[in-house]
Amino acid sequence: MDGDFLTVAREAACAGGQVLRRLFGTNLEVVKKGAIDLLTRADLESEQAVRSRLESAFPDHGFLLEEGGCVRREAEWLWVVDPLDGTTNFAHGYPVFCVSIGLLRRGEPVLGVVCDPLRDELFWAQRGAGAWMNGRRLAVSTRETLPEALLVTGFPYDIHTNPGDVIELLGRFLLQAQAVRRDGSAALDLCYVAAGRVEGFWERRLKPWDTAAGAIIVTEAGGRVTRFDGTPYSIFDPDILASNGLLHGPMRDVIAGG
Repeated sequence: MDGDFLTVAREAACAGGQVLRRLFGTNLEVVKKGAIDLLTRADLESEQAVRSRLESAFPDHGFLLEEGGCVRREAEWLWVVDPLDGTTNFAHGYPVFCVSIGLLRRGEPVLGVVCDPLRDELFWAQRGAGAWMNGRRLAVSTRETLPEALLVTGFPYDIHTNPGDVIELLGRFLLQAQAVRRDGSAALDLCYVAAGRVEGFWERRLKPWDTAAGAIIVTEAGGRVTRFDGTPYSIFDPDILASNGLLHGPMRDVIAGG
């Protein structure tokens, strides 16, 4: 794959990150897209910064943007962009959020970049070339049991009206894992699995831009990403299970109610 893709993607992610760092902590108007789904000027300015760099470099590519919708969706190359993953955190001054950029070729993930501007951490991966953070190669953890595992999860935006088994599933993991965290950024959660900071991540009802970058970063770091039932995962699937591989079976058993 053209190395320029990764170079431009990293530059675009950092450009979006610079917008977020500049606006974080300022008095921004917050618009509600849903009961608990928020939008700020930071989302829009970051998306514009990312899109302008990608589109100027690759004018024939398609885009799937959280705020801007679909552009040339049928193109061979499709950029999937979340300009601010963790908008609720950002709006409350909680310092956990990022820019996420994934690239698909004919529907298959080939590249992912995630920028955490407050920690100056840039995660990236290319298919077949490993996963990296600030130039250091990433590898998933080697913990083998749930009682020694730190897990992360998230809650869907419609949890108030459609809780389903989300809360029940959280309870089951709380009883078996060493600890569970919920920080509000699926892209960073996946990067933390890749970096060995946590052993596993599960979440329901995600969107493609939530996982387009993080999923390939996990797999290139030696981890495993599937649907809840263990079948192959697509970023267009709503539910995701990611792990260091060693804990994938035990996590599937918990999800299945075992």
